[in-house]
Amino acid sequence: MKMKPVINIEILRRPTSVISSRDLKSHVEQEIHNIGKIEPGTKLTQFSNKVLTDNVEIIEICELDGENNLHEKLADLKNEFYPKDVVCRYHVYRMNREGAQLECMDVGDNGEEDQPVAHHWILPSSDFHGLWESLVYDCGVKENLLSYMEATMLFSDCGVDTNIISWNRLVLLYGPPGTGKTSLCKALAHKLAIRTGSRYTHGQLVEINSHSLFSKYFSESGKLVVKMFDKIKELIEDNNSLVCVLIDEVESLTRARESSMSGSEPSDLIRAVNSVLTQIDQMRKYPNVMILTTSNITEAIDVAFLDRADIKQYIGLPSYHAIFIIYMSCIKELIRVNIILSNPEMDSLTFGRLSLDQGEKEENKNVQRLLAVSRLSVGLSGRMLRKVPFLAHALFVKARTVSLDAFISAMESAVIHQKHDTK
Repeated sequence: MKMKPVINIEILRRPTSVISSRDLKSHVEQEIHNIGKIEPGTKLTQFSNKVLTDNVEIIEICELDGENNLHEKLADLKNEFYPKDVVCRYHVYRMNREGAQLECMDVGDNGEEDQPVAHHWILPSSDFHGLWESLVYDCGVKENLLSYMEATMLFSDCGVDTNIISWNRLVLLYGPPGTGKTSLCKALAHKLAIRTGSRYTHGQLVEINSHSLFSKYFSESGKLVVKMFDKIKELIEDNNSLVCVLIDEVESLTRARESSMSGSEPSDLIRAVNSVLTQIDQMRKYPNVMILTTSNITEAIDVAFLDRADIKQYIGLPSYHAIFIIYMSCIKELIRVNIILSNPEMDSLTFGRLSLDQGEKEENKNVQRLLAVSRLSVGLSGRMLRKVPFLAHALFVKARTVSLDAFISAMESAVIHQKHDTK
């Protein structure tokens, strides 16, 4: 028997909402069925139900479970579903709007220096709202990470013996700078806090500043690592909280010990690496923690750390296809805020359903020109691609509003300008 596809529906409560999650889900379910066809990527802010108007800021129809290929996803024009044909998973959540808190720690021989070592968010956080959806990759990176997290929790819930089947709750994203590794980790933590709202009251994200854990006092770095993880363990002791630990540029803390043994690195580094590995091993017993790490230089990472990572995912530069989707989303946003004058032909296009092949067959001349700019942009990082529309306006438009035709020309000039500067 063929199983129905599963679609995730996220419901953002208003700060003043007091209705129970169960009742709110019932009202949302009725609203979804009244709509008829639903499409992934749709955001609802207007409701026929007064209860929803009073209690909900936005309802987002998210991805289908099992959608793990960008090309397959975009090539499927039949991307609309009747609620009766899918299984809807409803996730109700509140947004924390306080932002990051700076975590400090005493360092030095006598603990006389107070040094910032991490940033701490309560999740879901307004700082990361919409970040997950803005990240575009060619393969199923995001979906695979979510599936990994679900499997981790399932194995923990079922009491799988870790001596027989091993997993370390450790993910490593690696690749060139500017490809969105850190953003993906933060977006993943935010998304997990939403998706696990039925089992955890809130999530927490601790972003460790790796460089701050290296002390100017010899032999103190290992102690600082232990002290930092002791603080994290205090957070993990709260069983109602999902704790995600982000270590950016993890090679700073896990540099290969062979270089230290050969005398090219200080022996204090060996102690720090040993401390990190020990702390990771101790984290395995906690079901409510995930360790997310990134690196630009995997060759420098100690092999013992690499061996502990459950997933080692390469995040490369965006392809021509992904660039096209990124640019389409940017143009849609600038049309929304009236910087680019509204274009009926572009307004009718749903970029989330427009595949590369279909785009190349599209008669719309602006789509064809945007495809050409996308080809020209191959080799730029995701970070740079998101800046291209701003640079186009700043350097080549210099006006409050602009036509779509003129803006695409400006984007082409901005890409050429950026590539020239890079060379």
